[in-house]
Amino acid sequence: MESEKYLEGQSMQRPPLFESDGFIYWKNRFETYVKSKDLDLWHVITDGDFPPIQFNPETKKDEVVSFHKQNDDLKKKLAKNNEAKMVIYNALPRKEYERIFMCQTAKEIWDTLLITHQGNNQVKANKIDLLVQQYEQFMIPEEESIDNAFAKFNTIITSLKALDEGFSSKNCVRKFLRALHPKWRAKVTAIEESKNLTTLSLDELIGNLKVYEEVIKKDSETIKSKREQSRSIALKARNESSDKDSSTSDSEDEEYAMVVRNFKKFYKRQGLFVRQPYEKRKSFQRNKDDKNGKSKRKCFKCGDPNHLIGECLKQLKYQNQKAIVIFKFGISGLLHYVVTAIADRIQGW
Repeated sequence: MESEKYLEGQSMQRPPLFESDGFIYWKNRFETYVKSKDLDLWHVITDGDFPPIQFNPETKKDEVVSFHKQNDDLKKKLAKNNEAKMVIYNALPRKEYERIFMCQTAKEIWDTLLITHQGNNQVKANKIDLLVQQYEQFMIPEEESIDNAFAKFNTIITSLKALDEGFSSKNCVRKFLRALHPKWRAKVTAIEESKNLTTLSLDELIGNLKVYEEVIKKDSETIKSKREQSRSIALKARNESSDKDSSTSDSEDEEYAMVVRNFKKFYKRQGLFVRQPYEKRKSFQRNKDDKNGKSKRKCFKCGDPNHLIGECLKQLKYQNQKAIVIFKFGISGLLHYVVTAIADRIQGW
């Protein structure tokens, strides 16, 4: 199709291509295009065709004149009627042309397009009410940029203007300032004190706010960078502390193992930790019990004759204390523990 091959911007001789989804946008562009070409064409589209009327000097009245009696000036003016229709045809796709091909004049075509895509007066009034409500309820969230907010706001006010309804520049400026998030309150106050809002244009306001937005963004990035740097330093220090604690723990474990080995070697040389055969140990214990006047064996830890030291609850508690002592007091605690154990062992003998 010819309309599919046509791209806007390639020629100034073609009118803006019709857009049903953005009719108001297309309508404004089309009006500007026609007026830039010929104001008589826009008059024909909005007010109707030029009639074939010519002044008769004999009767001194305007009379309808047949084609063969029309002068050149009248013929040129009547040609505007068909030229206006051609301008609209060139802007419409085939689907829209099929909707208006029964219309006889450019005005009929234009009115049909307005009613179809913009609605009648009642529909127009409803659209205006909806846009006014959007205008009054317009607010800017904290995270939204000034560019995005202005794009939404501008869509509302331009749509109202296309429907022959709108607000003054002063009203728009004040509304946009009120719609800003509270984080902008200091800037809004500064603008209100330093600028004359009655003469301040909306474009100038947006430019001023965008500069301040860049300052806020830069400060935010600086603070974020410092926080990340501090967090990185803290994490590095935590990792180094963890590595140090791990190496210290490994060192203490090695020292503990070495001390235990040395104590075992020492007392083995003294014969204190040499295990005797079971029969000898049993005989030794029986002789010791007889010597002390006792006929039953008792627990070396608590003295209870009902169990041996391997089953003693105090012994289990004592063993648990070993880990606690080592954990709290390190090697010095370990030495104290070993000495105490040796003393208890010797006393048990």
